Amino acid sequence: MVLKTFGWSFAITVLGLIAAVFYDGWTALGVVAILAIMEISLSFDNAVVNAGILKKMNAFWQKIFLTIGVLIAVFGMRLVFPVVIVAISAKMGPVEAVDLAFNQPDRYQQLVTDAHPSIAAFGGMFLLMIFLDFIFEDRDIKWLGWLERPLAKLGKVDMLSVCIALIVLLVCALTFAVHAHQHGGVHADKQSTVLISGVAGLITYLVVGGLSGFFENRLEEEEEREHEAEEKAAREGKPKSAVVLAGQAAFFMFLYLEVLDASFSFDGVIGAFAITNDIVLMALGLGIGAMYVRSLTVYLVRQGTLDDYVYLEHGAHYAIGALAVILLVTIRYEINEIITGLIGVVLIAWSFWSSVRRNKRIAAEEGNSGSPDKSEVTSGV
Repeated sequence: MVLKTFGWSFAITVLGLIAAVFYDGWTALGVVAILAIMEISLSFDNAVVNAGILKKMNAFWQKIFLTIGVLIAVFGMRLVFPVVIVAISAKMGPVEAVDLAFNQPDRYQQLVTDAHPSIAAFGGMFLLMIFLDFIFEDRDIKWLGWLERPLAKLGKVDMLSVCIALIVLLVCALTFAVHAHQHGGVHADKQSTVLISGVAGLITYLVVGGLSGFFENRLEEEEEREHEAEEKAAREGKPKSAVVLAGQAAFFMFLYLEVLDASFSFDGVIGAFAITNDIVLMALGLGIGAMYVRSLTVYLVRQGTLDDYVYLEHGAHYAIGALAVILLVTIRYEINEIITGLIGVVLIAWSFWSSVRRNKRIAAEEGNSGSPDKSEVTSGV
């Protein structure tokens, strides 16, 4: 099972490390290995969240996620994305940007750093919306009950998460403007950039999330109708539209996953510059890490880990919230990537430990009083 799920990741690791040695010797191999480990540690919460979405998709779309999806993740976000950032921010063509990346890596790094406020605003707003929509939803199973119960009641207010996200964005933009003014106004024009990028992140979330949710609901309704008519209809008489509908639903969920992965990868791409400014080594290291994150996502789905450890999804979403805040804070302040990674790992580990305690508590109650309803044991804390 492990080899089947992680086989491609192992193969890409070997090929990537060999390519690094041929490219720039054993030092390059060490750099690529460090980048891969950093990407995995920063994106573990990404795998847990992705698994919650991917489990709704069939085996075909899971394969698409691991093949075409990983090409988008590796070549799109880890290689093309930094070049596009430089091209847009420096107002140059993509060919010139690639030439800059290979021949003037220090200048290339500076341009990416200058573009960080817009990247952080876009990714921060997208991730913040994911977190807010999660904590404002009334769920049967609650991890931090003392916090999630009142938030679920607040969540009944329409568009509350959008309003909060826009207020946060406005505060971030104004704060950045004050910071720029205090430093001579060198980056004063970044205020509008932060606002536009943040609104773009919000719109992206609403459009992609809305479409995936719409088709997911349509798919569930269709499946219910099929189930009711199952005994009356012959196998060959099943409506063809259901297959098309499943395809539409899966496609938009796949699109949602790719945008989600892109938002998660912002910190990894920016953080990679703390280790190297060589675009080839960066693509190799982050690409290897991205493969493991995707394989881990599929592994969590096939093993049913999210069903067994019910608080993992909560921990991952709290990690998303933390990452969103960190991205928005980095518009003005620098935050070490180790802190970013550790916060996610700690929250995931805490939620896993809470899930284990819950399972033991349920097992003990079943042993003492028969079989209690698991829905009664809903809160970890």
